[in-house]
Amino acid sequence: MTLVAGVDSSTQSCKVVVRDLDTGATVRTGRADHPAGTEVDPDQWWRALAAAVDDAGGLDGVSAISIAGQQHGMVVLDDAGRVIRPALLWNDTRSAPAARALIDEIGATAFAERTGTVPVASFTLTKLRWLHDAEPANAARVAAVALPHDWLTWRLRGYGPEGESPLGPVLEALTTDRSDASGTSYFNSATGRYDRALLDAAFGNSGAGDRMILPTVIAPGARAGTVTPSPEFPIRAGDVVVVGAGAGDNAGAALGLGAAAGDVVVSIGTSGTVFAVTESATIDPGGTVAGFADATGNFLPLVATLNAARVLDAVANLLGVTHDELGELALQADPGAHGLVLQPYFEGERTPNLPEATATLFGLTLAATTRPNLARAAIEGMLSALADGLRAVTDLGVEATRILLIGGAAQNPAVQRIAAQVFGLPVYVPLPGEYVAAGAARQAGWALTGELPVWSTEIAVTLPADTATVIGEQYAARRA
Repeated sequence: MTLVAGVDSSTQSCKVVVRDLDTGATVRTGRADHPAGTEVDPDQWWRALAAAVDDAGGLDGVSAISIAGQQHGMVVLDDAGRVIRPALLWNDTRSAPAARALIDEIGATAFAERTGTVPVASFTLTKLRWLHDAEPANAARVAAVALPHDWLTWRLRGYGPEGESPLGPVLEALTTDRSDASGTSYFNSATGRYDRALLDAAFGNSGAGDRMILPTVIAPGARAGTVTPSPEFPIRAGDVVVVGAGAGDNAGAALGLGAAAGDVVVSIGTSGTVFAVTESATIDPGGTVAGFADATGNFLPLVATLNAARVLDAVANLLGVTHDELGELALQADPGAHGLVLQPYFEGERTPNLPEATATLFGLTLAATTRPNLARAAIEGMLSALADGLRAVTDLGVEATRILLIGGAAQNPAVQRIAAQVFGLPVYVPLPGEYVAAGAARQAGWALTGELPVWSTEIAVTLPADTATVIGEQYAARRA
């Protein structure tokens, strides 16, 4: 049996799956937590990666490994390979004013044409502008900029801070892939090149963008290198563990699911995402749809929301029920929740770009104010915000024939049934699984053999499209 490992280094945790290359069967798994917060010392990710791999039985017998990671995070390094300040994560919104300033300077249409995206607070470029404005002394020390999975891959290969790593601070050895690079707002996924003029704009057009080292973008199935033995990652003498290119987390999930043209993946986790696989790039000057790249050479038009499963957490806590009980309550109410509409922007929102927004409950009447209606309004509101994303994607001409519903909240039967009503498309719910890590494992196999493994995805629930359009109509009216 040839074993390959995939890593999902997400906001909340690091998960590892070890799979049989031939069948895709999971052989063993591991997990370790990440600290909470929207800025994190990357060394915490490194320690979590080591702990998760150890929890999965180590690298004994593993022939290749690849890391998929949370997108957009800003990891800035000095010329000695040291992290200059804690990484700002995708969900840190302090750079919202920087995003607006960059759009004012460059133009939304120009950004969309040059990078496939229009900057919002999540994207790396805006965080670099924030660093330039808020912490000029730190900005002046930046020698290289990396994303979370870039930095972890670099460390796994033996590079790192001077005096703390086997191979030392060789910044030129940093690598990335096009899927993660496409979320920076200074990379053009259509041409496969960095736009250094945009990077320089983040640093006040000082020339810094020309001198900074950026990770080399390697092909999706290429090898980044091999694991270098270290105290964190001991390897038996004579063993070689190939390291794959890695990917952004959403591209990893698409790869793990085997998503193809016509599939729209809706993921309901800490954040919500709606993305499709397309053969050609999409451009949305309005910035609602991010024209990301995928992990195979295609494209991944994507819409993200900040408020997803946490909406259900909040309302379940308010009602004093579990998630399962929240779903049971919701199914006691009629579609439309008797006119009750929850607009779920609890922690600001990325789509639409309203970083200072709060949630609002509309349509309260004596008849509507019941526990079942409130439970249903929470689920409908969360899904309707994601349906806005689906509409934005299809408005760009992207084909949508079915929904692949994943994430923790996707296992709730009420969420599944209401999704078929809100999206108006057939809903397929795969068996619960670590699909980001699974995609990374497929990519590891690709790097090892030169061929992308073909693994099946088992569907647990299939629901036909339901045309109860009252939900979408109510939500759209309140949103407007």
